[in-house]
Amino acid sequence: MAEERERLEQNQREKPMSFMAMVVITGLIGGILWSGLAYLAYVFNFTEIRPNVILEPWTIGAWKEGWLGTMISILLIGGISIVAALIYYAALRKFQSIFVGAGYGVALFLLVFFILNPIFPGINPFWELERNTIITSICFYILFGVFVGYSISYEAQEIRCKTADEKKARTDPDLS
Repeated sequence: MAEERERLEQNQREKPMSFMAMVVITGLIGGILWSGLAYLAYVFNFTEIRPNVILEPWTIGAWKEGWLGTMISILLIGGISIVAALIYYAALRKFQSIFVGAGYGVALFLLVFFILNPIFPGINPFWELERNTIITSICFYILFGVFVGYSISYEAQEIRCKTADEKKARTDPDLS
């Protein structure tokens, strides 16, 4: 009878998501969220850069300027953001500070606007951009960095604490 109850679906515990899966999902959601909001910033003239600039070097046709191009661009940025989240995971997950995430966002901004700028013909050189574009863009990069960084660092800290608690419980018989 007890074995039967344990097999029922309602009595099954859901297996927790792996840390790496959480990192990938965080990167994807962060990229989609912040590039979608950046598109809204473009619509409301806070920035002169559309998410569609990511398609310019690799695609031909006017379709990339329409809604399809915008949606594909936002999803593509989400995919690229997975790579950014994995880099944060590999290099910075041990630091649980909002400032580390913000610094990571600034580093990504500098990478895109200074080093990768020649790849994207739709982005003017940094010194020719409007002030609103620069401020809006750096804010979105900082928000992305904080979102991804703090999510990953928090989860890493939780796993470290859980592991330490389990280890302590195994070594200290009074806690069992």
